[in-house]
Amino acid sequence: MDSLNPGRGPGQADSESRGFLRAAARALGACALATAVAALAVDSSRAQSEVQASEYRVKAAFLYKFGGYIEWPEGVFVRADSPVTIGVMGADALADELVQIVAGRNVNGRPVSVRRLRAGDSIAGLHVLFIGRADSGRLAELLTEAKGHPLLTVTESDQALDLGSMINFVVVEDKVRFDVALVPASLGSLKISARLLAVARKVVSRS
Repeated sequence: MDSLNPGRGPGQADSESRGFLRAAARALGACALATAVAALAVDSSRAQSEVQASEYRVKAAFLYKFGGYIEWPEGVFVRADSPVTIGVMGADALADELVQIVAGRNVNGRPVSVRRLRAGDSIAGLHVLFIGRADSGRLAELLTEAKGHPLLTVTESDQALDLGSMINFVVVEDKVRFDVALVPASLGSLKISARLLAVARKVVSRS
């Protein structure tokens, strides 16, 4: 008598046992597949996070370097040792990278400080303002507020140059590039070095 099927004949018991084993195998296979899919999802999420971290690391390095190619009007810096202050809004991960990059470094002999900004924070006292995607909904408002001020505005959103940004990051073939708009910079009395313009993907000289 089969222990799994009491009261059944040997042939029927063997048949049912084989059916049970096949069902168990299918269940185990489904479980293994689900586990594999979950693992792939985790790996994909991790890979995406690593790509974004690498992207922000490059953008942070650019933000630091941009300062060396910008000429601010007289009177912007109170003292000879006043820092170049970079404000970061809507991109805390980039701000973290930037803090590490600027530590112990300078821009044209000036120290560099980084300020993390939140909605409603003043942009007064900044020399560079980066507006991340997280604040793209307020992009037009922020760029309007910055318009005409000696403040280098840097963004990473579509149509940002049309809204008044001076430099906008783009990713082309997995590489971080940037476009430059000269009119907003001129309105803010900023001069952008020809050396920086030479490595830009695109330079827009008209409004």
